[in-house]
Formats: sequence, C-alpha cells, structure tokens
Amino acid sequence: MDLNKIFSTAGGSASGGQSKIFLGIICGIGAFIILLLVFKAGTMVGVRKADFSCRWSDNYHQNFGGPREGFMKGFGDRDFIDANGTTGQIIKIDGSTLVIKGRNDVEKVILLKEDTTISGPTDKLKSTDLKIDEYVVVIGEPNAQGQIEAKLIRLLPPMPPINGRGI
Repeated sequence: MDLNKIFSTAGGSASGGQSKIFLGIICGIGAFIILLLVFKAGTMVGVRKADFSCRWSDNYHQNFGGPREGFMKGFGDRDFIDANGTTGQIIKIDGSTLVIKGRNDVEKVILLKEDTTISGPTDKLKSTDLKIDEYVVVIGEPNAQGQIEAKLIRLLPPMPPINGRGI
C-alpha cells in the first residue's frame, strides 16, 4: 500500500476509497483523544470528591459534634450528639414541656405529646409523675425549633453520688 495514495484526496475513483481510510484514521485518533480527555475529567472530579469527603470527615466533630476521633476510631467513647433524644436531669417542668440538662450542661427542650410513653423502672407513669432533679432518657424526633418531640421517656433510678455529687 502506497502512503501517497492513502493521503491523497484528489484523483480518480481508486484514490477516493483510500482517502476514506485516512479520514477514518483521523476520526479514530480524534475519538481516542476525546475519550482520554473525558477520562481525565472524570478522575479529576473523583479526586476532588475524595478530597472533600476526607476533609469533611476530619472536621465532622467540629461541624456537627460527632465523635472527636472520627467514626473509624471506635464507638466506645460515647461522644455522639443527641439529635433524636437526650439523657439528663430534669431542671424545669412547664406543662407539657420539660427542660433537660444533659451532657456538658447542654439544655434541651422536650415536648410531651399525647402519645408520649412515660415509664419508670417497673411501671408506666403519667407526665405529672415526673419531678425536677430526676434523671431521664428521652427518645423522640427534633422539630423545626430544635426541640425534641418525645416518643418515649424512661425515668432512671436515682444515681449514686460520684465524689459527693450526682452525674
């Protein structure tokens, strides 16, 4: 095969088929280059996403109050946020609203609903049975105002003093 015939575009019917070969080679090389560019763009996007994910997980505790060491260090440190509940001491009762002082003295507002289940160590209780300074565990759902709408409240037995104090 003569290269001059492949690259020539002028001539009779014999050279017309060979110029189609040249055009096919050029189109193939162009498609290959486009494919490489798309692959490179995909790897760049993947690297940026991985970098963002890594930085986000490194700063999770700072942003959202999750475990200080990250999720992969272990779950035994009990350093999670309490978005859907809380544990702590009742410091205020106002009708169907409780204020609970939890970990790190963070106060959470708890809303009692008609379907809220309140239980003690052995039996079910009413909202009027709850007293200030009692310790409870609350499980519920947060509302738009940042309050917890209680589904379950469990009254804990009195805590033994630690170094002359409660929890």
